[in-house]
Amino acid sequence: MTLAAGTELATATNEHLANISNTLIYSAMAVYTLAFFAYIAEWLFGSRSRVGRTAAALTPEAKAAAKRPAVTVQQAGGTAVLERPTVVVRSAAGARDVPDGPGAHGGDAQGDLYGRIAVSLTVLAFLVQLSGVIARAASVERAPWGNMYEFNITFSTVAVAVYLTLLALKKNVRWLGLFLITTVLLDLGIAVTVLYTASDQLVPALHSYWLYIHVSTAILCGAVFYVGAVGTVLYLFKDSYETKLENGGKPGTFATSVMERLPASSSLDKFSYRVNAAVFPLWTFTIIAGAIWAESAWGRYWGWDPKETWAFITWVAYACYLHARATAGWKGRKAAYLALIAFGCWLFNYYGVNIFVSGKHSYAGV
Repeated sequence: MTLAAGTELATATNEHLANISNTLIYSAMAVYTLAFFAYIAEWLFGSRSRVGRTAAALTPEAKAAAKRPAVTVQQAGGTAVLERPTVVVRSAAGARDVPDGPGAHGGDAQGDLYGRIAVSLTVLAFLVQLSGVIARAASVERAPWGNMYEFNITFSTVAVAVYLTLLALKKNVRWLGLFLITTVLLDLGIAVTVLYTASDQLVPALHSYWLYIHVSTAILCGAVFYVGAVGTVLYLFKDSYETKLENGGKPGTFATSVMERLPASSSLDKFSYRVNAAVFPLWTFTIIAGAIWAESAWGRYWGWDPKETWAFITWVAYACYLHARATAGWKGRKAAYLALIAFGCWLFNYYGVNIFVSGKHSYAGV
């Protein structure tokens, strides 16, 4: 009688924590929505009169002046001294030298205020979502990575953590906020509707400490790859904008308002490359850790299971991108397209393989 009562109590406690987790995830979505509108306000109400640096830098007069290195002469004690001209290191994205935009706030105090509010709400939403992930884990006393719903809510939490970490490191990436929060909301929306799975115990094959090593690094890599992909997409838009200006075209008012506030295409290209290059070794380790876990669970290191195959394809795609990005003939847009193909492989490895392809990794269900 006592044992049965204790079992019922434990089950009720688990369900209670699972319900708390669901409530926290929905609450995080609500706060993310407020942050989304704050980021919109930053873009809308930030000054538009202080932008236009790209257009100014790409005028024929500015380009002609940039080609002439300025050498000044100073008189020092009766001796003429030539100052060494400033050396401009051109980006991998192309030959144009364009200054970075002022940011989503447009460089004024009102826009900056909305941006700070947006970041504060993002931090609050992140903490609420993290609490939801922890509550989900506590409800079954395991890592919250047993199915795609749990993977989704953890993945988006880590993606926001990467963004906030870059901000904490004094990196000028607040322009990323609107695009990040938009897709995080979409990700959570899919998680709580299409992918939702009730809290449950793991299948025997997942009861291993490698779960904490292999899956956690896979989530972190995916989140960082995602941030790099957003930077790559923005680079392609900004590069097209700069090219149009360079060729004498006149982009629309909306495109100008948005593109002029973003970093230069060279900065966006460099940002994406550094992010992807930094996490690539960890993705290599993730695949190796998965192989070691496979040997422990299934008696073989590699069996060309669909998940294993696409993880390897993703690795090859990113390796090709990094190699191409470091090669003179494949910089800029060509390398960017490779980066997006590589991230597309990662997405298919996560969504497509789990949903549409049968294999040993399909035991968790959706």
